[in-house]
Amino acid sequence: MSPEIVVLSGPTASGKTALGVALCRALGGEVVSADSMQIYRRMNIGTAKPTAAEMQGVPHHMLDVAEPWENYSVARYVEEASARIDEIRARNRLPVVVGGTGLYIDSLLSGRTFAGGPVDPALRQELNERYDEIGGAGLLGELRKVDPDRAAKLHAADKKRIVRAMEVYILTGRTITQHDAETRALPPRYHAVRIALDFADRADLYARIDRRVDAMFDAGLLDEVRALLDEGVSAACTAMQAIGYKEAVGAVRGERSAAEAAARIRQETRRYAKRQLTWLRGGGDYYWIRFQKAPDIAAACQLSTDFLHSHGIK
Repeated sequence: MSPEIVVLSGPTASGKTALGVALCRALGGEVVSADSMQIYRRMNIGTAKPTAAEMQGVPHHMLDVAEPWENYSVARYVEEASARIDEIRARNRLPVVVGGTGLYIDSLLSGRTFAGGPVDPALRQELNERYDEIGGAGLLGELRKVDPDRAAKLHAADKKRIVRAMEVYILTGRTITQHDAETRALPPRYHAVRIALDFADRADLYARIDRRVDAMFDAGLLDEVRALLDEGVSAACTAMQAIGYKEAVGAVRGERSAAEAAARIRQETRRYAKRQLTWLRGGGDYYWIRFQKAPDIAAACQLSTDFLHSHGIK
């Protein structure tokens, strides 16, 4: 079976955007973003969203598809991104999935569905109230009676997931554990060839992260966050809790200096990059390209196209 899509991933600041564009230009492709923050409108600087100049005329999908206050789910991403991929393939173009959000990529490739079924607002409200009444440990104990495997994975403080697990069982008569097992048994939605970026020396990646954070502040990150707050976006919403934004909120509100916010963003972004690399090493068969000092996009594009040609992508 020939590959249907290309996946290009790697830690933040590793050169994914530039290489993704180069590959699309070389192979007649279009980018499908797999970045859980670049989906939000008006959140451009702190997410390092590609500019029109950086896109170089290559179509980019799954950018700016949600408002900052929306609670955007992985299930919604899979539904919308797979529709874009199918549209791209119908035009005989190559979908190139570019991003570092592992859960998005894994779920998209597997075609994973999420325990959904019907939603009953009244039942959910009742379960939320019961959680408040008997406590997390109490409702988790009730879940343990019907779905011990899922209960073992949850903490009593995880109200949202405990309530949802109970809701799914009551409405469908099937547990989330059963649903997940059935989903894993399904064949993948897409056959993908995967490429991952990294640096030979971790210090070079961290230096790039530091420079990117400095550039974000120079480009007006605090002004971007101030504008979002002024339009009524809550600092407590999911989007504003992302790395870069929650620290900038503190600076805008005078709770910390801009320098302190920048230092915290650098630290948290480095930790995030480590988590991304851990995910990449543990999942999927990736062809690794490791840069020396700085990304050599031309060389990486040549290596990548040679690799893709060997897998039937011309």
